[in-house]
Formats: sequence, C-alpha cells, structure tokens
Amino acid sequence: MKILITIPCLLTGGTEIQTLNLVRALVQEGHQVIVTCYFEYTPAMVQCYQDNGSKVICLSPDGTRIGGWKGILFLFKGLREVLKNERPDIAHVQYMAPGAIPIFLLRLLGMKNIIATTHTAADIYPNLRLIHFVQKYCVRVFTCITMRAEKSFFGSAELYNSSTILKKRNHFTIYNALPPYIHIREKQKPFSDGQITLGVVSRLERIKGMDLVVPAFAKLKKQYTDIRLLVVGDGSQRSIMQEQAIELGVNDSVEWMGRQEQPCLQSLYDRIDILLMPSRSEGFGLTAIEGMARGCVVVASDTGGLPEVVKDGETGLLHQVEDVEDMTAKIQSLLESRMRIIQLSRNSVSYVSQFSFAKYAAAFCNLYERIKHIN
Repeated sequence: MKILITIPCLLTGGTEIQTLNLVRALVQEGHQVIVTCYFEYTPAMVQCYQDNGSKVICLSPDGTRIGGWKGILFLFKGLREVLKNERPDIAHVQYMAPGAIPIFLLRLLGMKNIIATTHTAADIYPNLRLIHFVQKYCVRVFTCITMRAEKSFFGSAELYNSSTILKKRNHFTIYNALPPYIHIREKQKPFSDGQITLGVVSRLERIKGMDLVVPAFAKLKKQYTDIRLLVVGDGSQRSIMQEQAIELGVNDSVEWMGRQEQPCLQSLYDRIDILLMPSRSEGFGLTAIEGMARGCVVVASDTGGLPEVVKDGETGLLHQVEDVEDMTAKIQSLLESRMRIIQLSRNSVSYVSQFSFAKYAAAFCNLYERIKHIN
C-alpha cells in the first residue's frame, strides 16, 4: 500500500517524533510511505525520515510558512502535484495549523481515504464545529492520542483495536508510542540513600511550565540540602530560569545541559529520580512515558493527556496547574519516603508497556488495511 503522510513542519517536536514512529511502523510492514511537509523543516529531521525508509517532499524549498489565500493556493498546487505523481491509497493528515485546510484540499482533489490525527486536546480551539464537520463528512477516521482528548473533542472515547467496529466515519484513540531511542528498563532503577536528582527534559517554554521549576526547587532546597536539579533542553525560558536560580541562591545545585540529541536522552533519564512536568498544556506527554520507561517517578500537572499517562498515586503524582505550592508538596512527599519513590518507579515501568512501539505499529497498520474496505 502507498501511504501519504502530511505534516506542517519537520522540526524536533513530539508530533514529528510520533510521526516518525508511524513511518517506521509502516515501512516495517512493507508499505511505501511519502511524507509531505508543507513549511518549516530541518535537514537533519528530513534525513532522519529518509533514513527510516520514507520519501520526503518539502513543498516549501526554503521552509517559509505562507499564510492567507496565498498559503491555501500554495498548498493546493503542492498537494495536487503530490497526488498526481505518487497516487497514494491513503492520506494521513497530522492535524495542526493550518488545520482542516489540507483535508478540504485533499478531498477536493479526489482523495477519499483520509485519516486525521490531532496531537492536542480540544482546549486550544475556540470552538469545535469545524473539527466535528471534518470528522463527520471529510475523513474516514479521526484519531486522538489520549481518550481524554478524544472525549474533549467528540463527547465519547474508544481505544482502537483490531476488533473495533468501523463505520463510514469514525473517531478513536491510538496511544502514542515510546520512541526507538528509549528502552523499557528491565532491572529496578537504583535509588541510593544519598542524593536525589530532580529533572526536566523539555523545551524550556512557559507553556511547559518551566518558569515554575526553579522556584519549586528553591523551596525544597531549604529543607533538603542535598537535592540537585538537572535541566535538559533549551528555549526562551532558559535565561529566565538561570536568573531565578542565581537570585534564589541555588544555581550551584543546578546542571544546565542544554538541548541534547535523542540518542543521548536515555542516559540522562537514568540520572533523574523525580521527573517534573509542570505543563500548562500538554497533548500527550511523551516525556512522561520516556521517563517512566527508565524508572523515573513523574510529578506532573493535571492537564491534557498527562492524567491518562501519570496515574495519580499509582505511577506518579499530579498537581494543580500553575500551583507551585502543590507541586512542591507532591515532590516533598516523595523526598520524605524513599520506599514510595521505589514503589512508584516499579509501577511506572510496568504500566508503560502499553505504550510499546509494537502495539502502536499493529494498531495503525490494522486500521489502514481496514479502511480501504469502507464504502
């Protein structure tokens, strides 16, 4: 089968990583995959997709984003050329800005078998009428990355499997998968009686709650003097976080790693005991399952898809969004009980197996095969 995957950009975000997982799954099953990127890209990410067996077509040679009517015309011409030359059996649209426009254009150009995947919850959209229209009239299947997100869009949710009944128009949840550079830990993560390391692995942006991390750490440092903070990532909040660390007198206990390449992340998760994810908005929480796979105990905000990944009190702890006091209290409860850290770590490693690449690959490959037969 020849499958067209469309995506707005090929940079280094979670959506690109998950789409790369999808490419790997399809190529391994013997499908031909054409990835069409509308706008921004990095040569390294394009190469990564190509190395995993897909053809990559960048509609914008220099990666410039085009808006308005010019952007629609640009997409129409580009997608028309792709369909003419490649003749795919199925188109899978990653539903991000420019949103529904590529779906409407693909339908206009005669593409019938369309899947759309949204990587967020409904809270970022002012209203859902357009998405409901797309789901009911334009695509065969609309998939979400968590059941909580699916319910926020459509009022109900169902986890897809091979026995799921397919109708003419459908919506389901298919969980994201662990990326290939993270392996599920086979042995218990060692927690010594000594120093505990808190950490973040994230874009250092306000939407990720990075402005809350250092104040919380500084509060805890007053009582637990031997704790350390490992910061992996870069972004607009980095200089602000560094200023906070200096002003609050904890900079000597913070290690600033900057942005790291994906193959390096596993060893960094292994250095972190308590992984912090104080996001203001989060579609799925790929970082959470990566950390859990390596035995980190995740302390995350109760938003987006995080509560579906981090089961409060079972596989990690949740705190109120933007609440430094609640976040600090949850971390403190772990620092007070080494046995609780060990138990949550064990639970995390066991729980995260449902996000394996094998399950993800099987679900999407089965769905592609089945939608060809929908009339």
